[in-house]
Amino acid sequence: MTRHAELAANTGVCVYFCAPHSPWQRGTCENTIGLLRQYLPKGTDLSIYSQEQLDAIADSLNTRPRATHNWLTPLQVYAAALASAHQPETSVH
Repeated sequence: MTRHAELAANTGVCVYFCAPHSPWQRGTCENTIGLLRQYLPKGTDLSIYSQEQLDAIADSLNTRPRATHNWLTPLQVYAAALASAHQPETSVH
């Protein structure tokens, strides 16, 4: 993220960096790492896995319902976000 200022200026996206040694500021990230550790223990050499195996792990995680998403899967939440982003605004004049 060395170019975070450029990203923010070009897109209007706010970039936030968590404080070091503050895992409570990184809830989603820490939860995802915990889920990944079920498949890939810390220190695992990823080069021993094929792309197909890594894709299967990603698919498993992306189709796993999450309490934080009201028991929807991340893919369902992402699909809903995409669908709502492409909906034309309706207004009554």
